[in-house]
Amino acid sequence: MNGEAVRCCRICGVLALSVETQDKVKSRQGIWSKIQNFLTLGYGTKEDIREADKALRDSYYQSFKEMRQRWTEINLAALEAGLKGDHFKKVLQVMDRLMEKIHRADYGYAGLFDRKGVIREEELTKSLNFDKEFGEGLLDFESRVSEIYREYESENWDAVLAKAKELRSKVIDLDEKWNEREKVFRAFGA
Repeated sequence: MNGEAVRCCRICGVLALSVETQDKVKSRQGIWSKIQNFLTLGYGTKEDIREADKALRDSYYQSFKEMRQRWTEINLAALEAGLKGDHFKKVLQVMDRLMEKIHRADYGYAGLFDRKGVIREEELTKSLNFDKEFGEGLLDFESRVSEIYREYESENWDAVLAKAKELRSKVIDLDEKWNEREKVFRAFGA
């Protein structure tokens, strides 16, 4: 689905993207999952969507861990080179906070017999799709960290400092975007 259609879904509240994701999950289910879905009123599909979302967030967390290692190296080298500015430190702080938010994010719904109530597949899929969209921003962030790392390796400190300022605003934007995820979940009471 192209970016314009995704934007339309977000603005209009249309669940077209959700339906597409649900269909993908259901098409990958085996016979036992289909039987489980029938007997438990769709619990198996909800569990599959939930696990797909968890796997996606785990991959984001691993990406952040790798980027953090690189950024720590850049930060230490910048300190040794005498660069001033709190951009390097702020990126690390926000990156750490965001990593932990992603790592400890809500799974999405209560268990089969939990008293909190039931969340429908559409709502779970909406959170999975939100996490997928977040991945686009993460890829951009990851490429920027790699670019700064190349500048650091060539000891181009002017470029490193300038790009660190940009990266600071980018990581803050990512953090704010992730905070929107909480609003998505709270909207349906999870």
